[in-house]
Amino acid sequence: MGEFRLARLGEQIRDEIAKLISLQKIKDPRVSSFLTINSVEVAADLAFAKVYVSSVLPEGQIVKGVAGLNSAAGFIQTSIAKKLTIRKFPKLTFIADNSIKEGFEMVHKLNQLEAEENEIRRQQTNGEQEPDSE
Repeated sequence: MGEFRLARLGEQIRDEIAKLISLQKIKDPRVSSFLTINSVEVAADLAFAKVYVSSVLPEGQIVKGVAGLNSAAGFIQTSIAKKLTIRKFPKLTFIADNSIKEGFEMVHKLNQLEAEENEIRRQQTNGEQEPDSE
């Protein structure tokens, strides 16, 4: 199967899983509606698919949510396989993805560095202006 078709299938699977989560079709109490499906990587032979999950929730709740999704993987696979018409549906494996949180932390650190740099520049320009005024 071509890369484009695998990517498109991954997007379809991602959309369907997101719908199941948002409509609370997955009855496992560990699965929160705040979980977000970032991406789905489908293997070339359609045997496996890695589903990357993230959230704004604390790390412990994300891990519990991923465990709930892994235990409900059979239900998710059968409900999506009924909607998609492909010969072989991949086995889903859910993985916690912290890239969004890490990205927010990186942006926060960059903003802090920029603020510190601006403060140093402001102090330097004030320091240079004081001798001129005397």
